[in-house]
Amino acid sequence: MPGSGEVRVGLRAAGLNHRDLFLMDGRRGDEPAFIPGSDGAGVVTAVGDGVSGVRVGDEVVINPSMGWERSTHTPTVPDILGGPTNGTLAEAVVVPAVNALPKPAHLSWPGAAALPLAALTAYRAVFTRGELSPGEHLLVPGIGGGVAGWALLLGKAAGARVT
Repeated sequence: MPGSGEVRVGLRAAGLNHRDLFLMDGRRGDEPAFIPGSDGAGVVTAVGDGVSGVRVGDEVVINPSMGWERSTHTPTVPDILGGPTNGTLAEAVVVPAVNALPKPAHLSWPGAAALPLAALTAYRAVFTRGELSPGEHLLVPGIGGGVAGWALLLGKAAGARVT
């Protein structure tokens, strides 16, 4: 059951990222077990005390960056769902209610689940690390992948020249 300020999401789709593979690579048997997975979308099945704005039955996309809800500056090392905390490669996951965002109706479950971590990684690279400003030139190598595609879109939206 979710605690105060939390919701339980019954997952309809989850995404597998390179991050999940990196976290599992080289694990030793004496390390605490956890469920990987940062990206997910599903239906809210339970709501903890003190939660407003999210109800049982809501279709949501999970923001995997814990503690980074509305700030334009990302934490140096954000706490990301799915390692070391339990993640989305499960039937359900409990997350802070502020991390359960409305699923756009036009997106399929797999489409909604595939968005969050790639978009947040691109945002962090382009704006937090790269400090991109309007009018600057952004080079995006390896275009075609999820993070690169988001970097392209974010750079264009920020008024940069993107190659």
